[in-house]
Amino acid sequence: MKKNNYILTTFLILFMSMAQTFAQPDNRFRQPHSKNQFQVLLYTSPDHWHNLTEPVAILELQEMAQRHAFGLTWTEVNSRFNDKALEQFDVIVFLQSTTATFTEEQLESFKKFIRNGGGFVGIHGTSACRNEGEWFRKLVGRTLTDHPEEQTAVMQVVDKRHPSTMHLPDRWIWTDEWYSYSEALTPNQKILITLDEKTYDPNRCWGNPDRKTAMGEFHPIAWYQEYDGGRSFYTTMGHMPSLFKDPWFLDHIYGGIYWAATGLGVYDK
Repeated sequence: MKKNNYILTTFLILFMSMAQTFAQPDNRFRQPHSKNQFQVLLYTSPDHWHNLTEPVAILELQEMAQRHAFGLTWTEVNSRFNDKALEQFDVIVFLQSTTATFTEEQLESFKKFIRNGGGFVGIHGTSACRNEGEWFRKLVGRTLTDHPEEQTAVMQVVDKRHPSTMHLPDRWIWTDEWYSYSEALTPNQKILITLDEKTYDPNRCWGNPDRKTAMGEFHPIAWYQEYDGGRSFYTTMGHMPSLFKDPWFLDHIYGGIYWAATGLGVYDK
């Protein structure tokens, strides 16, 4: 068993090294007079719950950057969150990550970035932030309270005016780790996708009959908002590595990145 763990650890280190090599910024895509060209900072932090998912997601996001002609820089280094470094970016993507290990100075630079009109995208584990500061919790919009075992369920796409959902069907079948949430922490959230709890068992929790995760009729999955001078998009989806191979899901993420970076793409029916 120890030998197998060593082999798995070695493989993950090599894979992450390859991902970091491929995920370097490509300044060919940075054109100063084009509104649809932007720079993305992708931030990941150590997270044993998603250490198999992150390498796959990083490579897929790099492919996305090539396909959609935007610059992508990946970092695991908190010190990247300083005033000077953040000036070159339009949007910051937190992949399964939070600000739990940030210093006060790093958090202040992040706040300044948002207050200067920057964008933020949170993916899945980013909402596991209930023990963090009020500002970041409000930036995400809601905090994770619990989740059941991974299951298949049906989502309802309730707003197709946003770039992250305009390509999706009205009902979307999906298998994931379905988070339940606190009440909204900000007043102006716009819900994009909800979950139909009748299509899965929210209380199937590893044989623990006392653990309940149901939210009821209203179970948000993805939302966006303007917050503290900037833009914020969050999606629940993205627990397992294979999900980042799905074209609809990748387009969902890209729509969130595009809007958060530019403020463009939302339309009236």
